[in-house]
Amino acid sequence: MSSTALLVVDVQNDFVEGGSLAVTGGRAVAAAIVDHIDRYAGHYRLIVGSRDWHSPETDNGGHFATAGDPDFAATWPAHCVAGTPGADYAEPRLAERLTHHVRKGMGAPAYSMFEGITDDHRTLADLLAAEGMDEVDVVGIATDHCVRATALDAARAGLRTTVLLPLTAGVAPESTEAALTELVATGVEVAR
Repeated sequence: MSSTALLVVDVQNDFVEGGSLAVTGGRAVAAAIVDHIDRYAGHYRLIVGSRDWHSPETDNGGHFATAGDPDFAATWPAHCVAGTPGADYAEPRLAERLTHHVRKGMGAPAYSMFEGITDDHRTLADLLAAEGMDEVDVVGIATDHCVRATALDAARAGLRTTVLLPLTAGVAPESTEAALTELVATGVEVAR
């Protein structure tokens, strides 16, 4: 049986075209991820999806810019507020294909899937260890933020980590290339 997990990072309505933090190409990536799962589902023992799940009544530890304009580095416009359409998966077919769901950023900034918890209150690291995973493929939004953070944490956890670049969307070309350079330097494979 496979010891590989697919990590689907933050494929949410607020991160695709029309969302409060839209990433160009996000909607196409969402559809392509579902197609990839349908084609390669037998390759993965686990298919884990993460969602930002920010608290509605706070600035989420300074993550939301509530006084002044966001700097788009440490502060952001409100996005992916728990229970709102913006926090839903951007591709309706995705939810039914996931084996596990991770929620992150509940009252605090969180970029990596490894900062969240599953529906049964386990960390992603605990889930992957319990299932004997030693390899992960990482896809999702955004290449230069949450995909980057998740892949770095996966590599730090000792997992063989591959970012499937065609199944990601980045905010900007410069920051995406910088993130990919960093990932490669830390031993993450980038499959272009």
